Amino acid sequence: MLNIKACIFDLDGVIVDTAKYHFVAWRRLANELGIDFTEKENEKLKGVSRAESLNLILEWGGVKIENEKREQLTDRKNEWYLEHIQKMNEEEILPGVKLLLDVLKEKGIKIGLGSASKNAPMILKQVGLFDYFETIVDGGQVTNSKPHPEVFLKGASYLGVLPAQCIVFEDAEKGVDAALGGGMLAVGVGEEEVLGHAHYVIPDFKNLDYDVLLEILEEKMSPIKN
Repeated sequence: MLNIKACIFDLDGVIVDTAKYHFVAWRRLANELGIDFTEKENEKLKGVSRAESLNLILEWGGVKIENEKREQLTDRKNEWYLEHIQKMNEEEILPGVKLLLDVLKEKGIKIGLGSASKNAPMILKQVGLFDYFETIVDGGQVTNSKPHPEVFLKGASYLGVLPAQCIVFEDAEKGVDAALGGGMLAVGVGEEEVLGHAHYVIPDFKNLDYDVLLEILEEKMSPIKN
């Protein structure tokens, strides 16, 4: 039987949908550099650090920027992004998320956040969810970005649980890779065709029954146990 003691959530696209604000800010910066990219290409930036996101955009546009100027560019993008998230409120919480967090609290399941976003604490405060999380590991606390499992392993460590006792909720392919690499149960939130390598995929948190989810994960893990 699964012995789940903690759930660790990604932020963007899982708790709130800030991907749209990232897209607007990154595209604005890219356009200033004479580059453009689509929303489909933007999917590749999910769960990726600022520095790596900039590298990808420059690569798409075939543009070279000196390393010493890159931090200035990512800072500028972040300022534009902050303009958007400072206007966020509880209405931006994705459907079903708060109910699940309430259920986890009632069951005594520890709750953590593992996100590449250095703005994670601010966003959680803006939408009124900050106090639900016993630990928040963001991009400023790790040296390796997803798909490296560092962010989730630190989250488990700070929560005082083993990786195998954690469920990670992720909407990005690299995030699922990170959870699996850390020896955790991975639940993809989004499309099966993108996240199908997770242990289980849900379209969203609407009508999600945590106990049923545990039963499904138990069934999927049983062949491995045997």
